[in-house]
Amino acid sequence: MNKLIALGLAAVTAVTLAGCSVTGGDLIRPGEPTATLIIINGSYGYLDAIVISDCNNFTYGFNRLSDGDSIAPGDARTFTLSSGCWDVGGGELGGGEAYERMNLAAGSVTRFTITE
Repeated sequence: MNKLIALGLAAVTAVTLAGCSVTGGDLIRPGEPTATLIIINGSYGYLDAIVISDCNNFTYGFNRLSDGDSIAPGDARTFTLSSGCWDVGGGELGGGEAYERMNLAAGSVTRFTITE
C-alpha cells in the first residue's frame, strides 16, 4: 500500500510541476485579456455542474458552480475567462451533458447552450 501512496504522490507532484491542476486552473490568468462565456441551459432539467479548464490541463476540474447552485431550464450563467483555449462542459445529475473545446478571443462574448 505504501508503494501505491508514493506513486500517487509522485503523479500529483509531476502534474503540479507541469503546470496542470486538478481543479481545472484559474479562469483568469494575470495580465491576459479576458473574454465572456455565457452558458445557457437549453435542457429540461437543472444543470448541476459546469466544468471549465485550460485546454492544456489533464482534467475538466471541479464544478464551477457553488454547492447547491444550479442553472434552471432557460436560464444562463456568465463566466469571465482569460482569452485562449478552454475545455467547457456541463450537465445535470442523471441527465444530459455536453462538452466542447473552444477558443475565446479577447473581448469576445461566446454563448454555449447545453441541451439534452
